Amino acid sequence: MLAFAYLLACTLPLLLALRRDVAGMDVSERGAAALGMVALVAMAIQFVTSGRFEVVSGRLGIDKIMAFHKIAAFWVLIGLILHPLVYVLPTWADDPALGVERLTAYLTLPHYRSGVVALAALLVLAFSGILRDRLPWRYEVWRATHILLGLVAVGGGVHHALTTGRFSAMGPVHWMWWVLALTVITVMAILYGWRWALLHRHPWQLASVKGLADRMWELDIQPAPNTKPVDYAAGQFVWITEGKHRFPLFDHPFSIADSPKRQGLSLIIKEAGDFTNKIGALAPGTPMGIDGPYGDFTLSAHQGDAILLLAGGVGIAPIMGLLRDLVARRDPRPVRLAYAAGRPVNFACLPEIKAAQEVLDLQVMLVSEEDAEGWDGLIGWLTHDRLRQLLQGLDTKRTVAHICGPGPMVTAVSDALLDLGLPMDKVIYERFDYAGGASRQDRRRAMGFLAVAAGLAGAIGAFALA
Repeated sequence: MLAFAYLLACTLPLLLALRRDVAGMDVSERGAAALGMVALVAMAIQFVTSGRFEVVSGRLGIDKIMAFHKIAAFWVLIGLILHPLVYVLPTWADDPALGVERLTAYLTLPHYRSGVVALAALLVLAFSGILRDRLPWRYEVWRATHILLGLVAVGGGVHHALTTGRFSAMGPVHWMWWVLALTVITVMAILYGWRWALLHRHPWQLASVKGLADRMWELDIQPAPNTKPVDYAAGQFVWITEGKHRFPLFDHPFSIADSPKRQGLSLIIKEAGDFTNKIGALAPGTPMGIDGPYGDFTLSAHQGDAILLLAGGVGIAPIMGLLRDLVARRDPRPVRLAYAAGRPVNFACLPEIKAAQEVLDLQVMLVSEEDAEGWDGLIGWLTHDRLRQLLQGLDTKRTVAHICGPGPMVTAVSDALLDLGLPMDKVIYERFDYAGGASRQDRRRAMGFLAVAAGLAGAIGAFALA
């Protein structure tokens, strides 16, 4: 349904443009115009597919949404690069020198400048996204730059369409670009205006900070007296800000490591960057902003007769949320928990996990990559054999697995579970980085995204030939 809505939105300018009779345009010029119009709408939609709107991310999950956001950015970039090139293709085929001269005119004449600015902003945005982990920028600086470049790209694109587009000179396509611009402005007003106001109207407060493991902390955040509790499901996440100003540009996403049965929110956070490195030094009483909940990493959204919980490193945060909720509800289903970490000192919540075995039908497997004095758990990784051992006695076809951890661990474990008989729709995961390549589920998902891209290409081709 969402894929159909996306295709309809991106091709809407083509449908509206079919009503306009523009003389003197050959197939390549119609195709070039279609590329620009579709790419411009798709670029504006990127502001919505950013994981900040529950109507989208709540139905697909943050992992799928972010994967789509990245892939869609790629075809937006390709479409806008091809937009001027396809215009000059017939000229270049007949006379390469004249084709280059025509392309140079498109890129340098003042009449087309806003389109060139939009394309340049998009190129910088795309490459800064690819190189984000290598740039010597704070996350907040990168994020602000990403937003500003996106606004420049959309604003320049809309101006270019209104001032140079032959299908956009008047009529429904013309007004559609104004609606598109107003939509982007509204999205930004919601994200950075309305939500900023909500963060201050409904404040929260840090009740305590507790060290759990090496550079890992648990925050207990409670609503202020006039603030309503967050209505969430275990496994979801929120965006948090801290301090007096609490501006949404500076918020960060963290999984809720708690059960809705308890008042307030618990967050398990590892020091891993500019913001998280100061988590342990936050003082009780610090004002906190909570935006959420988001995500579908929940047991209610994915049913099973048995539950497999798999955590790697700080991926224990949402897994503890699920486990704590199972304990609070005294869930009778079999639960199997595998928890992997780099070193024994990295494990968190072990006493609580052990106590959960008194309440649940729970079996636990602890795996450390490195050995250490006094460690009596397993050494190495979560291999096929260890996962097979964990699944003993369970009906794999009716078992639901929730995985959270670093990219390589998630990719390997999700594929291993498919090998061991779990259906793909029963293997649910979220990761906090995208290293480690693609899982089988990622590749299937990518095929769906490519089908959407093929639909857009088909619509562009049909418009060019119309």
